[in-house]
Amino acid sequence: MRVVGDALDWLQDAARDRDRAGLHRVLRARPPAEDVLDLASNDYLGLARHPQVVAAAVEAVRAYGAGATGSRLVTGSTRLHDELEQALADRIGAASALVFSSGYLANLGAVCGLAGAGTLVVSDAGNHASLVDACRLSRARVQVVPHADPAAVEAVLAGRTEERALVVTDAIFSVDGDLAPLPALHEAVRRHGAVLLVDEAHALGVVGPAGAGACAAVGLAGQADVVTTLTLSKSLGSQGGAVLGPAALRGHLVDTARAFIFDTGLAPAAVGAALAALTLVDDARVTSLRRKAVALAEGLGCLPTAGAVLPLVLGGAAAAVAAQRACEQQGVRVGCFRPPSVPAGRSCLRLTARSDLTDLDVARAVQVVRSVLRPGPA
Repeated sequence: MRVVGDALDWLQDAARDRDRAGLHRVLRARPPAEDVLDLASNDYLGLARHPQVVAAAVEAVRAYGAGATGSRLVTGSTRLHDELEQALADRIGAASALVFSSGYLANLGAVCGLAGAGTLVVSDAGNHASLVDACRLSRARVQVVPHADPAAVEAVLAGRTEERALVVTDAIFSVDGDLAPLPALHEAVRRHGAVLLVDEAHALGVVGPAGAGACAAVGLAGQADVVTTLTLSKSLGSQGGAVLGPAALRGHLVDTARAFIFDTGLAPAAVGAALAALTLVDDARVTSLRRKAVALAEGLGCLPTAGAVLPLVLGGAAAAVAAQRACEQQGVRVGCFRPPSVPAGRSCLRLTARSDLTDLDVARAVQVVRSVLRPGPA
């Protein structure tokens, strides 16, 4: 007979297993200011602390209070939410937008709203966890296809028995920074009467005219069979997410998306900040970001990616953790991606370029990372 209180003892064993595998994670509180060069955050355009963005957040708090006070369908919608949705739709080139309280929930709402029993969902093997979880929760039949393989998508669509089908992909993939083959995917979708859902989280503010994203860059923005999702927490330096597409889609999600209906609305400060940040996204900042990303890659002897991130694959999780710590000890913070964020054996450092990095910042980052990964003789 088991003793009462033993039911959660397995958690200690699981923690030991994670620690041995190099998968233990620690929350570290970030101070308001610190003397470290940050190449780990997703603040691609350096707008999180921009004076206009901060001022807009403060003004929103003064006008509407600290929180949204309720779900969007009760008291959680403000005029700022309406303005942000219109501004996002105009920038992306979509008919409408619906703001969620996070990019994760935007993906959950979009996929579950467009798919369900009797639907086929085709998902790229490299998709972000939010898309993976959304596919699992959609109750649709989910077929995972090899990464960036339009032929595989075409084959699955051609063999489907379901009436409806949804193809789901990141625009720029969050770890490797490569660009999805969107034109080829759209051709397959159109041939088979499906819908293409593109997560622009790592593409907004990074590619396309004035940073409008990957769909805008290849002429797919506003297409009737294309739905986009995005986050406000990367290039816009704020928090939240959105789904963009035809007006009928927005209405459908307002009526049916559980991730929208049962969640408190995005806080006014985040809405105000995102609105201000969107006005600051322009070709000059996007060009500066691209230049810094290329300089980082060239300095480290790597090929540039399509996005702002640069992965340096080290293999084992322990090696990646050790390299990250060594960089931070020298004043450079970089990302460290381990399973389940990446497959086993693909743990890596991930460096994030920002448009506000100076040339000296880039040179310093390159010097530190090279010294950690290619140490000289003792």
